[in-house]
Amino acid sequence: MSLPRFFLDSQVIADEDAVAFELRLRPDDLHHLHVLRLSPGEHIAVVDAASDYFECRLERIEKDAVFVSVCSHEKMDALPARVVLFQALPKGSKLDDVVRHATELGVDGFRPFISERSIVRLDGARAEKRTARLQEIARSAAMQSGRHVVPPVSEILPFKRTLDKLSKYDMVLIFWEEATSADLATCIREFLGKGLELGRIAVVIGPEGGFSSEEVARIEGACSNTHVLSLGDTILRAETAGIVAPALVLYELGGLGGSVEAS
Repeated sequence: MSLPRFFLDSQVIADEDAVAFELRLRPDDLHHLHVLRLSPGEHIAVVDAASDYFECRLERIEKDAVFVSVCSHEKMDALPARVVLFQALPKGSKLDDVVRHATELGVDGFRPFISERSIVRLDGARAEKRTARLQEIARSAAMQSGRHVVPPVSEILPFKRTLDKLSKYDMVLIFWEEATSADLATCIREFLGKGLELGRIAVVIGPEGGFSSEEVARIEGACSNTHVLSLGDTILRAETAGIVAPALVLYELGGLGGSVEAS
């Protein structure tokens, strides 16, 4: 059975000198620990602010504090690339499900944006509130699924600023219903063949109604290593594509039981 998992916002365990030290949990996580009815002597998993993973032994549990000692420190094998999902803002709470399930799959970050056919357009305080909610969903999903990092959810950006962000990626994969190619495996093999120490791949998904051809052309122009791909003969909902597309990319990178060798 997996250990209960907790994330630390600012504490770096390597900086702790004492054998037993206070674990600086957020109030809601401390409450969760009490709800689990954990006792001294039991073990928990902790991911600190440096994204290091530790198995810790509970030494003392108080109402407002918990003290632990480190049992082991593990380094986790990483995939050869970080996959970030750029999802055009869909209606309602659909993005909640995308962030939740894509976090469970292993996506490394989320960049929601507003495109030409986006029905929902948020700005100001509403956008900040929405981003904060999505970040909490990502955090909860990371805890539940045993992730070693909480993928960050960036602020909701307009399309033009999104192009600026895409220009900094090593490869951009646009999944578009009008694309004629579905050869994702070849794209990944060529990417791995470049031998990058840790590449960054952007997976781009449109809103309800999809991208316009002009938007696709502008995305292609933002990054020289851009590929426009299909997800098959059927047209998927925006929220379905936002889960399926990164899952396929992660599989080809060796996650989810997949494996690819650079040629």
